[in-house]
Amino acid sequence: MSTQIPLPALADVTAAFEEVYPPEWAASWDAVGLVTGDPEQRVGKILFAVDPVAAVVDEAVSWGADLVVTHHPLMLRGVTSVAANTPKGRIVHRLIRAGIALYTAHTNADTAAPGVSDALARAVGLVGELRPLDPDTTDPEGRRGIGRIGSLAEPVVLADFAARVARALPETAPGIRVAGDLDRLVTTVAVSGGAGDSLLGAARAAGVDAFVTSDLRHHPASEFVEQLGGPALVDTPHFASEWPWLADGAAHLADALGRRCGPDGANVEIRVSTTVTDAWSQAFRGV
Repeated sequence: MSTQIPLPALADVTAAFEEVYPPEWAASWDAVGLVTGDPEQRVGKILFAVDPVAAVVDEAVSWGADLVVTHHPLMLRGVTSVAANTPKGRIVHRLIRAGIALYTAHTNADTAAPGVSDALARAVGLVGELRPLDPDTTDPEGRRGIGRIGSLAEPVVLADFAARVARALPETAPGIRVAGDLDRLVTTVAVSGGAGDSLLGAARAAGVDAFVTSDLRHHPASEFVEQLGGPALVDTPHFASEWPWLADGAAHLADALGRRCGPDGANVEIRVSTTVTDAWSQAFRGV
């Protein structure tokens, strides 16, 4: 006779997660928290992913996930319909039909310490103490904020550092773009997971040798590199720069579940999605 393994309720899982990434840390414009799911449903399998898109739902359904935790929100902007013939509606209907809950941790995970940029910093080789690039002024300890600044164990030339970034992140069609002298030495680095050209000024003021971020626009990047003395730029696909956080988020949730739910939490299986959900699926170059 088999004994059924006790599993925590969704409400307990989200409460454990919010101990690490409180929703109140999110930006005022953001949409974080539970999107679909019954707080009383039991959770045995949790899938972490960057984007709440069809390919991730396919993976969740195939694996039998009870909960998907994504970094990017499904409902960031207001909608007036979740009809199944709309992109967002299709996702909602598929999740509900499959009994899969969806939870989002976005800018609250960005500003957390450790958060999204800490994971990116470690992935590209920064060691030792990290500090925020754009500190959260509401944090009395001064640890939270957007972006991180740190140092490499040994200086490397920009070309080698960019290659290291490319190896550390998931492979995507656009790849890594670089602006700057490929022979310059890189010791200190600022990183910011996700779109970061609003932080170009902060990166320059920090006096770092390179700034790793995503979604750099042509004009701000062009004007930035024309100014002498600033950091080199390493532009990564948005999805790729935030993917390293998934393993961190999963590990922190597992720890929090163990503390909050005891043996019930220990029975939860957590998986990090390796599905590439970058918006750009192909890059073409002329001969």
